[in-house]
Amino acid sequence: MTIKEIFDTMDYGPAPESSAEALKWLADRGGIAGHYINGKWGPLRDDFASYNPATGEKLAGVTKGTAAEIETAVAAARKAQPAWAKSGHKRARVLYAIARLMQKHARLLAVMETLDNGKPIRESRDIDVPLAIRHFYHHAGFAQLMKSELPNQEALGVCGQIIPWNFPLLMLAWKIAPALAMGNTVVLKPAEYTPLTAMVFADICTQAGVPPGVVNIVTGDGETGAALVAAEVDKIAFTGSTEVGRKIREATAGSGKALSLELGGKSPYIVFEDADIDSAVEGLVDAIWFNQGQVCCAGSRLLVQEGIAERFYTKLKARMDGLRIGDPLDKCIDVGAIVDPGQLDQITKMVSANTEGETYQVKAPEGCFYPPTLITGLSPASTLMQEEIFGPVLAATTFRTPSEAVEIANNTRYGLAASVWSENINLALDIAPKLAAGIVWVNGTNMMDAAAGFGGVRESGFGREGGWEGLAGYTKPSGTAKALKQIAAFTTEDGHPADPLDRTAKLYIGGKQARPDGGYSTPVYSPRGKLLGHASLANRKDIRNAVEACNAAKGWSKTSGHLRAQILYYVAENLSARAEEFATRINQMTGGRGGAEEVEGAIRTLFTYAAWADKYDGQVHGVPIRGVALAMKEPVGNIGVLCDDAAPLGGLISAMAPAIAMGNRVIMAASEPYPLAATDFYQVLETSDVPAGVVNILTGSHAELAPTLAKHLDIDAVWSFSSSDLSAVIEQASAGNLKRTWVNYGKALTPSARDYLAASTEVKNIWIPYGE
Repeated sequence: MTIKEIFDTMDYGPAPESSAEALKWLADRGGIAGHYINGKWGPLRDDFASYNPATGEKLAGVTKGTAAEIETAVAAARKAQPAWAKSGHKRARVLYAIARLMQKHARLLAVMETLDNGKPIRESRDIDVPLAIRHFYHHAGFAQLMKSELPNQEALGVCGQIIPWNFPLLMLAWKIAPALAMGNTVVLKPAEYTPLTAMVFADICTQAGVPPGVVNIVTGDGETGAALVAAEVDKIAFTGSTEVGRKIREATAGSGKALSLELGGKSPYIVFEDADIDSAVEGLVDAIWFNQGQVCCAGSRLLVQEGIAERFYTKLKARMDGLRIGDPLDKCIDVGAIVDPGQLDQITKMVSANTEGETYQVKAPEGCFYPPTLITGLSPASTLMQEEIFGPVLAATTFRTPSEAVEIANNTRYGLAASVWSENINLALDIAPKLAAGIVWVNGTNMMDAAAGFGGVRESGFGREGGWEGLAGYTKPSGTAKALKQIAAFTTEDGHPADPLDRTAKLYIGGKQARPDGGYSTPVYSPRGKLLGHASLANRKDIRNAVEACNAAKGWSKTSGHLRAQILYYVAENLSARAEEFATRINQMTGGRGGAEEVEGAIRTLFTYAAWADKYDGQVHGVPIRGVALAMKEPVGNIGVLCDDAAPLGGLISAMAPAIAMGNRVIMAASEPYPLAATDFYQVLETSDVPAGVVNILTGSHAELAPTLAKHLDIDAVWSFSSSDLSAVIEQASAGNLKRTWVNYGKALTPSARDYLAASTEVKNIWIPYGE
């Protein structure tokens, strides 16, 4: 018998990991997973059970947290937060202590995770626990550096955090480590299926000297989570389904709570014909059968170039036949148990309902197990290619050209992750920026690290976990903003005859002045009642036309920063030539004397963002692989802006300039009481080489325009600096496509240049391994 024959026929002997110590740990604590509040355990009730998915045996009783218990935890966190925020060095020492103790108890954590979740012990031991520890080490460093590197930022306060059942310990680390590093305190709710490693972590917090109230853990189900969302916290951080994320967006609308959502995905796994096929097949095992496919960024859509499709499928099926499925505590097992019979039923129903393509499955044991499955011959619009299955099911199709691969990959409402396999680095780096995803792996998959932010776009949510960009979700600008008063337009006419010529200003859409769809306008008066002109009243159809113009101008996002800078300088030059005229117009409308200063400020703003256009660079993250993670700053897309009412020109320019400097297209709702400076600005845009559709300007009621801007599914972000507090309306309506929002909650915002630039960009991390 040859060595090859031995390897091909050799069976793996069982290598079971003992569960005795983990079960004893639970028994010593009464067999109950319950609350850890203000540094103490309790109450502990057996309200429902946590089961071992692989065996169906009860592991522990679980306490269902009530709204009153959530309030108690939030109060403890609120009381502890000011003292915790004082010293970054002390926070660093505590986070370091947590990391060291997690290392000490790594085996207990790994076994408990596998017992509770059903994932193979190899994954818990070699991936989940080490990466969770890495997050606490990494963020201990951020705590130490916060004062010097983020001098104008401060903690949000109390953060409510809700994590899923697929990575219970790792998601806990992703949420708690950055929050604590930045001086926040937390109330965390683990998933109802998997609360046990959170209990071990709470014990570690006590051992590490975490002050009472800094970390609070409240167990329960969806009702407990809803109570935490409704509680008086300063932020909600949620990882879970898009459906629940949308409900949380609606529930928190207008509350002033910061929000980050890491939601579902349907990530493409793209294999080009020049790829190393054997490596791509092996990578696919990690992409879709890691954690039984219960991974938000799982490579669940296989896109293979036609020329190698049959050969690839043949190799993949052979590899599937070698997968070992069974007891998750056996170190030789590749695929473990589905987390719960309910989840198993959902997977089974989705696959059984499919009537397309060809299905290939391997055998799986009886019980809460689902066989690794490959379904080929699907169309891009097939249900299994569009909907998240959240199980070990791979949906496959083919493509012919790179452009077709990009089109199919982006044909989804999600945008979390993607994998690109090619030995041609030029092809890989051409494709990666074109994919609608927050993270792209080149010749790899599921690579994650605390130094590189993780998160998505579209309906995969917003915000990032990890890296410098992840800290933004746990800080706010220092200081207290003043409340705004709504600015009303002047209405009294002085009786002088109006200009017999029609002076109604039109809208500016697609590079042209356009009459409003509704055909209505409103007079604009000076403080003394002099009629200065009429401004058109835009409606939802005008917004539709502006969005179409934005979409036609997508090429702007592909232009160089240098070109965008030149055009911004040109806008500033042409505005400068008419500075006196604009200053006079501003003074006429507002009755003030600051017109000249506002115009000069607008010109400086244009110069500032022209300067930033080719300098707001990404980063190369030092991740612990033979390779790098490139953090690329990409435009958000189409941005709707409700401009600052008090600054007719400055409010327009301060939002427009950074947005288009970063490659976005904008729909600007001009100052409602003082719109004529914006309408005069059309002529500057027309003579400054700004491509049609990049800047669109509407006039009219902010209250009427805001809901349509926020509901429109082709608008990617909405900013509101209006003196009308439209924050709740915008955040509520934005849930449709989970667009990004930046609203003022009726307060006077004073954003820095970097605040505007950050809001104008998405960070895409592209992981590039190197070496043979």
